[in-house]
Amino acid sequence: MKRSLERLMANLFGLVFLGLSFLVAVETVVRKVFNVSIQGSAELGGYALAVGSALGFSLAVASRSHIRVDVFHDRFSPALQAFLNWLSAVLIAALALFLVGVCYRVIVKTIEYGSAAQTPWATPLVYPQSVWYGALIVFALYALVYGWRATHLYFSGQRQKVLDEFHPKSAKEELKDELDDLAQRSEVAR
Repeated sequence: MKRSLERLMANLFGLVFLGLSFLVAVETVVRKVFNVSIQGSAELGGYALAVGSALGFSLAVASRSHIRVDVFHDRFSPALQAFLNWLSAVLIAALALFLVGVCYRVIVKTIEYGSAAQTPWATPLVYPQSVWYGALIVFALYALVYGWRATHLYFSGQRQKVLDEFHPKSAKEELKDELDDLAQRSEVAR
């Protein structure tokens, strides 16, 4: 289940940015060849970046791929490592809730002012912001589940499980994940 959700988020993330790349390529060719601009491509790029980033946040939490400064992590005692792993899970959940709260306030103000994009399309901003909000809610749900799990394990004395499930990925783990993914893609290609 977890693996299929990660794959779904990765595919959505990839589709958003693949679509954006295609739009930018078409915009560039049309502008150079026909001296005409596709109106709204920058606007769509901003929306894609906002939604794609929120999806990427969720994917990073689900796959333990978020960046942590772990230069000294392995040199600490297991007890301190477990505490730091728990703390990082809780802080990511707090950040996710903060972002959802900020986004909610943005949408409320957008509705209150009737804001529209300052582009030829004049898109009512409540629509793209609502999609962004939905993606941030997915991020918050993932982060809260992981934060709750880390908290439950840490305070029930299961520090080894905290170390196993929430430690930063090592280079070996990342290489293994990439090789497993490559093998799976090779199987599908056959």
